[in-house]
Amino acid sequence: MSGKPDTFLSLVEEVTQLKDADKTYCVYILECKDGTLYTGITTDIERRLKQHEDGTGARYTRGRGPFTLRWVETGWNRSEALKREKMIKGMSRQQKDRLIAEGRKARVSPNQ
Repeated sequence: MSGKPDTFLSLVEEVTQLKDADKTYCVYILECKDGTLYTGITTDIERRLKQHEDGTGARYTRGRGPFTLRWVETGWNRSEALKREKMIKGMSRQQKDRLIAEGRKARVSPNQ
């Protein structure tokens, strides 16, 4: 087997990274009808909210609508957004409620 498959995969990964580098992501928290919170990332919050409402969003949110957008942070690249999402998902409910109450608009480094 030649080195072509590895080279091809490397090129695909590089192109994907370049495409993602041009996109600005946001991290968001939705409150579901049952009072639970869902955290996600997207490049288009309006489209993503419609997907959640239509039942084509995340599996967790299916059947839990209608939703209230409680919190959004913008200005992330994909890697940063994924790290921030993971950080928020690891928070307790009380910590998430505090984050929402503070209404943070400034970016917070996912490395903090």
